[in-house]
Amino acid sequence: GIITETSMKVRAAHTGSLEREELQASALDLEWDMEKELQDPGLGLDRFQLECVEHRTVGNSNRADPDPDLEPIQPSVSVSPHGRFERLQEDPNYISHFTRAPPKGQRRSSCSLVKYLLAGVGLFILGLLIGHYAHSTDKPTPEPPTDTDLLEELLRDITAEKIQALISDDNEEARAKHLYQQWTDLGLTDVQLSNYSVLLSLPGPSSSRIVDRASHECFLPSGAQCDPRNHNNNPTADQHFSYAAYSATGSLEAVVVDVQYGGLEDMRRARTTMNVTNQIALLKLGQAPLLYKISFLAEMGFGGVLLYMDPCDSPSDQSLWHKAFGVTLNPGGDPSTPGYPSIVGSYREERPNLTSLLVQPISASLAKRLLNIQSVGLGSPCTPLAMPAASERTKIQLTIGTHSIYKTVNNVCGYLRGKTNPDRYVLVGSRHDSWHKGTAADWRGGSAMMTQIITSVTKQARRGWEPDRTTVFCSWGGSALGNIGSFEWGEENRVVLQSRAVAYVSLHSPVRGTETLRSTASPSLQLLSCIRGGNCPGPNVSSLQIPGDVSFFANHLAVPTMEFAFEQTKAEEKSSFLSEALFSAESPETLDPLFKFHETIAKMTAEVILRLVNDPVLPFYPLDIALDVQNKLKDDPLRTPRLLAAAASLRESSAFLQSETMRPANDPKERDPSHVRMLNDVLRDLEKSFLVPQPPPGVYRNLLYSLNGKVPQFSILKYPLDPLKHNAVNKSLSLIINAINSAEKLIRCGLDLFENSPDDTN
Repeated sequence: GIITETSMKVRAAHTGSLEREELQASALDLEWDMEKELQDPGLGLDRFQLECVEHRTVGNSNRADPDPDLEPIQPSVSVSPHGRFERLQEDPNYISHFTRAPPKGQRRSSCSLVKYLLAGVGLFILGLLIGHYAHSTDKPTPEPPTDTDLLEELLRDITAEKIQALISDDNEEARAKHLYQQWTDLGLTDVQLSNYSVLLSLPGPSSSRIVDRASHECFLPSGAQCDPRNHNNNPTADQHFSYAAYSATGSLEAVVVDVQYGGLEDMRRARTTMNVTNQIALLKLGQAPLLYKISFLAEMGFGGVLLYMDPCDSPSDQSLWHKAFGVTLNPGGDPSTPGYPSIVGSYREERPNLTSLLVQPISASLAKRLLNIQSVGLGSPCTPLAMPAASERTKIQLTIGTHSIYKTVNNVCGYLRGKTNPDRYVLVGSRHDSWHKGTAADWRGGSAMMTQIITSVTKQARRGWEPDRTTVFCSWGGSALGNIGSFEWGEENRVVLQSRAVAYVSLHSPVRGTETLRSTASPSLQLLSCIRGGNCPGPNVSSLQIPGDVSFFANHLAVPTMEFAFEQTKAEEKSSFLSEALFSAESPETLDPLFKFHETIAKMTAEVILRLVNDPVLPFYPLDIALDVQNKLKDDPLRTPRLLAAAASLRESSAFLQSETMRPANDPKERDPSHVRMLNDVLRDLEKSFLVPQPPPGVYRNLLYSLNGKVPQFSILKYPLDPLKHNAVNKSLSLIINAINSAEKLIRCGLDLFENSPDDTN
């Protein structure tokens, strides 16, 4: 009673403030008691409300009755962009120190002498404690920064000058070893350098050749003339790397057949004019995946393919008329160990080539000559290359001399351990390998940005910051020939990644132009891309199937992915898939001399990483997946009423999951970490429902990724697995409706976990 009177006298001068604190304390006490009552499933709602009233009466027994219309204080709720997602944010003022007001009859029951004695003893003890802790350690433990301070300091530490200082010209093996040591020194834990012996397809000692059988002229892939009798023509570096990796090898003499972009109608037209068996197709890049068109040509019986890029499709500021390029025919990983990792003891298949066709990229100028075109119009409008109707077909001899060899590729992966959920991984990937070497290597900018991000986050970790989830930083080798390093690492760790990986953030090729800032993300992460000037396409714009090491994680694990990049022009329908052509790239110093574009991408990527590893609830939006599905079907002539009904049902369930499952303001048990973890697992696994077992060549297994961002459509409807069979579309429709139903079942299972299903009878 003496202590109570003392504390009351100390606050006597603050009567108005005390009344407000009493009211807040009463409401917080009420919420605390509600929480304890909800933990007992045997208590009914009526009894719970009665006891809440009794609590309020006791807490205010000696004061006037509170306003009956006053609502209890609620935890704060934030609403995401577009108002479609609610989640609890812990109110920093929720846990507060307060003292309930004592009865007024006790205020005069204490002794003034005892009051001062106790105050003196308290000050003495406080002094002893301060002295003890002040001398118990030489260096005080720094307090971890708040989320706002952390983001500001993290972004402030990422500068163009620091990124530029990290640019390196090392070869792949030396770069991997350098990264391993550098990341270890920066403080990442368990840095691993993994090696895989894989089958690579490399250029032979001499360049491929095309000989006109009528004129006996010899041409290199670039269109430059060569000596048909001399096989050692000393090609330049660009000419040396103008080849198709994993093509068949040998020599073929045949007629050149113009098949334009290799579409279904183009193929039918070519087959009606002549027997195409063992002939050589002249094929434009674009409009469809290269692997899809190559498989189609092989099925029709062609013997070879010459690839080129039509000048009307190329960016206006690039002169590609006399440039050849490289391509890879490898869909991913080591061809000798399909579906399993290339580790010691693995069985090796004999697969030096991945197609029966002889495939060779050539320049547009050489394609013009083989088409017997006398003149072309490159003005506005541009005239696409096409063989004249009355022109005689050219007969050529195509010789390809690539060779296959087993070599070692190296990956480097380092971990920044999470505190609360260390078994949940946010993957961040860059590369240290490209098609062209030296200063033309386009991996150097992304690798430098990755190391700078690691430098900045480990600096914050040393200050006391502990992320909620583990961040796994990886630099991949063997990327140019089919993302070999990332595929082998993913296949070796597939089981772990299926249960632990929650997102993949890519730095594969972040600056490949300076005109357009593009953000590409799987549907569940599209709203997260709308940060710091990112291109916010809205929830109804489909995710693009993009090249690079993101492929394994999006394509085989269905991990939500994101990538920011500057590029030169926006991809249009006619020029889609031009990125499959591997031209010699400009160096980062030439493309971005001040490294400001690199700095922008690095900061945007760092902010996304911070959200993914720190947010209690993963920033995934299931409703956006449902909207994306409906958008893909909206204008598709192949859609069926059953398919539309399934998509509408998925939207309804997704909206309910987003709004009703995350209702912690009225249900305190939602703050239980186990419930949040269960919800996160549902959000993480939702995209896995859209994996199909065997997609067409060049098309992702993950149906949520489109081949064209301008006209969203399910890829397997536009490019069916067996285009020449009449039932191919029906099979694709069945795969899509099964994926939609599977996703809805997962959502409803998530709703059942929280005993919160929608009241409908459908």
